[in-house]
Amino acid sequence: MPELRLHRRMHEIPAVTWDALNRGSHPFTAHAFLAGLEAHGCLDPEYGWTPLHASLWEGDALLAVAPAYAKGNSHGEFVFDHAWANAYAQYGLDYYPKWLVGVPYSPVTGPRLLSVDDGSKRTLLEAMRAAAPALGMHSVHANFLDTDDLDAFDGTWLAREDLQFHWSRDPSWRTFDDFLGALDHKRRKNLKADRRRVAEAGVGLRVLDGTAARGEPMAAMHRFYVQTFAEKWNHAAMTEAFFQHLCETLPAAVVLILAERDDEAIAGALCLRSNDTLYGRYWGAMADVPGLHFEACYHQGIAYCIEHGLDRFEPGAQGEHKLARGFLPTTTHSRHWLAEPRFQQALTRWCAAEREATRRYRDSLAAHSPFRSP
Repeated sequence: MPELRLHRRMHEIPAVTWDALNRGSHPFTAHAFLAGLEAHGCLDPEYGWTPLHASLWEGDALLAVAPAYAKGNSHGEFVFDHAWANAYAQYGLDYYPKWLVGVPYSPVTGPRLLSVDDGSKRTLLEAMRAAAPALGMHSVHANFLDTDDLDAFDGTWLAREDLQFHWSRDPSWRTFDDFLGALDHKRRKNLKADRRRVAEAGVGLRVLDGTAARGEPMAAMHRFYVQTFAEKWNHAAMTEAFFQHLCETLPAAVVLILAERDDEAIAGALCLRSNDTLYGRYWGAMADVPGLHFEACYHQGIAYCIEHGLDRFEPGAQGEHKLARGFLPTTTHSRHWLAEPRFQQALTRWCAAEREATRRYRDSLAAHSPFRSP
């Protein structure tokens, strides 16, 4: 019988063994990314992130693995369940701790169940669910699942849906101008105006991979990132050491868009890429330049995808303003199992209503496509 093993640190599982199961070389489920979070001070139990990774073994063979964390709160997850926690509290029940399959501080879709086959995914989930009560966990959750993982969850898991705005490449687009030509007149005019304002402000942009970004460029990016979080009175979890670690261990995955004026870096956007997708993650600026956020975080990423033949661009969570720039509403998926059967039953109806509301919202947004009618 396959054996479930739990791991308090990523380094308990050999990197080569883990990465052999990582579909599409996804950067956020790469061993180096997850181990770097642990090694470089990004995961503070105070903010609810205690590694408790789950793996399934048959002898010395790794069949499946999931990046997972014991959570004492819902900080940094981007799938909001505070109403659930409040409902538990009203009935005198404990919602936390919970067991989350996901990537800390990263609302990006991707593999969450890395496995040799689909059957091993289901076996791993069943083993985690069986182990949860003995571990003191009141629930098991899996956030931002890609479609390849959805079939592993049976009907006993609550299904939730949300929306993000993703860009998809039309194969006929060979240049950024081709993309612009597909937009309707108003959106094309506005986008060009944004780009023109940035150029007229004397700002140029450079795109660096991890090798070129190592050192001062990435240090500058971290300063921008910290500044943004400070302005929002929020916790900047990622350390500069972690950013530099990405350059050293995942140089081909790093895409740093650096904005410069008078030979000085004034803003930046940090992205990571897989084989077919660009993921926008962090932005920050030390100068207020009209249109620069849109240029660095969206337009440059679109141009990069077209130039490098990437199929998708996920620029981050939320933001209806992305629709006008070619990003269309896209459904994201999460799954949830609660040990308390009364809440499991009640929330089945709640989740169904939420999914219906999300789909109506998606349909209403789709009616305002920025692209020209065929």
